[in-house]
Amino acid sequence: MTDYPRIRQVVIDTLDARASAEFYRGAFGLEYREGDEPPPGKDDSAGADWLVLLTAPGQPQLAFQQVEQLPRSTWPDNTVPQQLHLDFVVDSVADLLAGHDGLLAAGATMLLDRIEDEDEPLRVYADPSGHPFCIFVLAA
Repeated sequence: MTDYPRIRQVVIDTLDARASAEFYRGAFGLEYREGDEPPPGKDDSAGADWLVLLTAPGQPQLAFQQVEQLPRSTWPDNTVPQQLHLDFVVDSVADLLAGHDGLLAAGATMLLDRIEDEDEPLRVYADPSGHPFCIFVLAA
């Protein structure tokens, strides 16, 4: 049997690696890789380049790469396409509703609301850098 390469992590370009990592850490309960935690004080050299968040064991990680320019996605208009987006799942519509205010407070913007869709309830948000992400109800 041939072994195929496995996904190590998904890398998200951002104008502010620390702010993006903090958004996803807080919004989805992730943890920093050892050495990537915010340092005490103002010297945050790691946060100016590359940070990694850990998900559940055996799952892909999220990494954040600082870039100098990043046009904000205009999705659902394709003038500036998404290029990549993340899909998350929750167990119920109630869970989707319960997390909504926290996401907005953390800096997300809701782009699309299909919570009433009987076949596939979901909401699409943008993180503070404009990257779209979806939250689906696992078993509608």
